[in-house]
Amino acid sequence: MNPFGSLSPRMQEFRSALLDKEPSICVERAQLTTEAYKQHSHRPMVLRRAMMLENILKHMSIYIEPQTRLAGNQAKANRSAPIFPEYAMDWVLNELDQFAERDGDRFHIDESSKDILRGIAPFWERNTLKERGLAAMPPSSRVFYDLGIIKAEGNITSGDAHLAVNYENVLRYGLQWYRQRTQEKLAALDLAEYAQLQRSFFYEAVLVVIDAVIAFAHRYAQLAAEMAADTDSALRRQELLEMARILQKVPEEPAATLAEAVQSIWLLHVVLQIESNGHSLSYGRLDQYLWPFYRDDLAAGRTTETDACELLTNLWLKTYSVNKIRSASHTRFSAGSPLYQNVTIGGQTPAKEDGVNPMSYIILRSVAQVRLPQPNLTVRYHAGLAEPFFQQCLHLVALGTGMPAFNNDEIIIPSFLAKGVAEADAYNYSAIGCVEVAVPGKWGYRCTGMSFLNFARSLMIALNDGVDPDSGTRLAPGTGHFRDMTDFDQVMHAWDITIREFTRQSVIIDSCADLVLEQTAADVLCSALTDDCIERGLTLKEGGAVYDFISGLQVGIANLADSLAAIKKCVFEERLFSPAELWEALRTDFAGEQGQRIQAQLQRRAPKYGNDDDYVDQLLVTAYESFLDELSKHKNTRYGRGPIGGVYYGGTSSITANVPQGASTPATPDGRPSGTPLAEGCSPGHGRDTQGPTAVFKSIAKLPTEKLTGGVLLNQKVTPEMLANPANMTKLGTLVRAFFNGLRGFHVQYNVVSRETLVDAQQHPERHRDLIVRVAGYSAFFNVLSKQTQDDIIARTEQQL
Repeated sequence: MNPFGSLSPRMQEFRSALLDKEPSICVERAQLTTEAYKQHSHRPMVLRRAMMLENILKHMSIYIEPQTRLAGNQAKANRSAPIFPEYAMDWVLNELDQFAERDGDRFHIDESSKDILRGIAPFWERNTLKERGLAAMPPSSRVFYDLGIIKAEGNITSGDAHLAVNYENVLRYGLQWYRQRTQEKLAALDLAEYAQLQRSFFYEAVLVVIDAVIAFAHRYAQLAAEMAADTDSALRRQELLEMARILQKVPEEPAATLAEAVQSIWLLHVVLQIESNGHSLSYGRLDQYLWPFYRDDLAAGRTTETDACELLTNLWLKTYSVNKIRSASHTRFSAGSPLYQNVTIGGQTPAKEDGVNPMSYIILRSVAQVRLPQPNLTVRYHAGLAEPFFQQCLHLVALGTGMPAFNNDEIIIPSFLAKGVAEADAYNYSAIGCVEVAVPGKWGYRCTGMSFLNFARSLMIALNDGVDPDSGTRLAPGTGHFRDMTDFDQVMHAWDITIREFTRQSVIIDSCADLVLEQTAADVLCSALTDDCIERGLTLKEGGAVYDFISGLQVGIANLADSLAAIKKCVFEERLFSPAELWEALRTDFAGEQGQRIQAQLQRRAPKYGNDDDYVDQLLVTAYESFLDELSKHKNTRYGRGPIGGVYYGGTSSITANVPQGASTPATPDGRPSGTPLAEGCSPGHGRDTQGPTAVFKSIAKLPTEKLTGGVLLNQKVTPEMLANPANMTKLGTLVRAFFNGLRGFHVQYNVVSRETLVDAQQHPERHRDLIVRVAGYSAFFNVLSKQTQDDIIARTEQQL
């Protein structure tokens, strides 16, 4: 039974129109960006960026859909992806004729648009963030990037994001308050001082973008008024006139009603998406800062629960209208064109009380009604979470959209406090993107997602005396070859030496990308709306945020665990075969009778991570500690420049990197064949968690979660038939509470879909247009995914409750 109700007829019509819309390429932003960069090439970079955004917002196409109550579009059509030439153009040109032919994430582009992109391309040659980022990498680090051991393409082709700006302050004070603060700071500068002269450029840029955003809102106000004069519907005329009134007011002035608040949020959100292609721009704790508006509207008779729910479904439909195209190689790491636009509800307040309020229920209900992969809904769990709300969350899980994901206050808040985050801020954290967490409006660029480090391939290099087996390139100091090792301690020593070097190289690659981004592509609006860049006169990349902690993403965690256990058990304890025999089997991808025998023994005889077996689980903890210990020694480019932090922590949200990084990884000692996907997130290998979900929870709880503040992503999969049984729903709730309360787990999310449905959807996509699956820390329509990613989801273990 669906307790959430259905979309209103016009929102259902809007949803159908969005799903019918073929994803396409929009070149308007690319044209307007190039035009502004040419015209303002003599200006300081931050002002050039401001003039760019002003030019886009002044001249881009705008429209208001016939069904919508909210105005604001990212491109010339819904679901159309802009091109961001300042970040990268090489892959755009190389793939122009393949966008519509991809295995997944296909985009239509017409010939005239191709010609436009080819025409502007010469201006950007050797002048993009990607080219500058690659050029900045020392050769000794660049080789890791080129070999795909450390993947950072997303970091050098994207702008500021992986954060939530301070929407609460915008609603409370309006952009006029930001303008006034900026004007006062600018007037107080002594321009004879070099540092203050530099700040003046930032302040001037902030004033330009604030006025540009306000003018953008007024463009929609005028359009709404014109449409009102043109319509025959009295009801729609009244609605359009109200939209015009609201857009003349917000986001310049404070919001006073729920409709004003939602419009203000949406317009700023879409402008942030236009300013840069930095995905994972999140809404923060939406139920907390929208509740006062909803409460006051109810008291004044301005809205009803049904009306408020429709307004929120409208926001989610507009959120889904935003799209992004990535290079073919990057798409494999982010299958399904995700934007990771996260909404967080529930959790505790800074007063340490349960934060669930009537708006929390409205958001839950509205997300259930739209049944879309965006926004990404996260529920903050804590021991005192209201039971009726928790039950509603479980009912939403049972609908099979992969939402909500659950993050645990009981481990995340103490982790923040230990890192120096103020108590009130720690209690006010929100999910960002997938499962990463940060303080909304106060956290700097990319709390996670810096680069992907392949743990499984790193182990193979460690065993090969520090040399990459495929390319023959030396990448780490040699400790001897696995063939000659006589005990397991030598394996762990080789891992320790190798992973420390790889960790150091990942920091170098991150820093090169960050430094170039700071120098060439600051995002002015994103910085202005994040505390306290205006107070400091610094962009996000220069250290303007209150907090700045980041993490990379570690891929193949379960493969590392199972491989170490297999080596220890099968080679050095039971001596089923020698190190040389195992190495030969790995290098031949388990070919021949001997190779198949060794593979079978690796898979059968060794303990497997995810079954609450200390033998393998503690090996993973020990191996992970080498990485985390080395990581703790390093700083990001903002360290010592203002924010609290400036250091790294771990994170396991590998998105879909497990598929492409598995494709470049040879056979591994866990029995995994060459080229096949690695395990996803911190989840066990497919089919290897045989002792049920409680055992999985216990294995994952042994990880050093307090050091993995970048997120501990756990996917679980159950069938719809299972959750149709009320007793199993009760079991699911008990399991989640036990995982979070007793074991202090970080995160869990559920795919509720059967293997049979997924296979049928792969063979007959026309029958399953609305099938949504949880891919990693996000959901996507199954039909848009590549076959490799679909196969990986099909292979995941179906748990029994």
